[in-house]
Amino acid sequence: MKRPIICIFLFSIILCSAQQDCSLGIGGENDDTITEVFQLNAEQVEKMRNWGAELKVRNDILKSKAAYLLKKNEESAPEDLISMSYEYKKLLDSMKQNSRMLDKRMLSIFNNKQYSLYTELCDQLALTPIFVNRSVNEK
Repeated sequence: MKRPIICIFLFSIILCSAQQDCSLGIGGENDDTITEVFQLNAEQVEKMRNWGAELKVRNDILKSKAAYLLKKNEESAPEDLISMSYEYKKLLDSMKQNSRMLDKRMLSIFNNKQYSLYTELCDQLALTPIFVNRSVNEK
């Protein structure tokens, strides 16, 4: 009886202590900082701006769905609210996935020096860098 409880406890500790991804946050308020810190060239800046606009469009659609979901269930029964909360979480997870996907795109066009700086900064913050296969994009 004690063994399963200990296993569940250890598993929950491992899940809770998992490091967060080290996101760039393109498409937000940090685009100028990203440009300055990583010394992006004109082509990289243009791509970052385009991808930021894409992220905004994608997430605006999801935000509209989330707002509709909340409005539709304003006066729902508790059982319905629990079901709705799962749908809402899926929308939030989709937004996070969109952001991560576009961060990966941005990281894929970083040169080796920029990517090394990114991983160093992530390490200093105790965050997990997003892995990008560097061998494909080397020039």
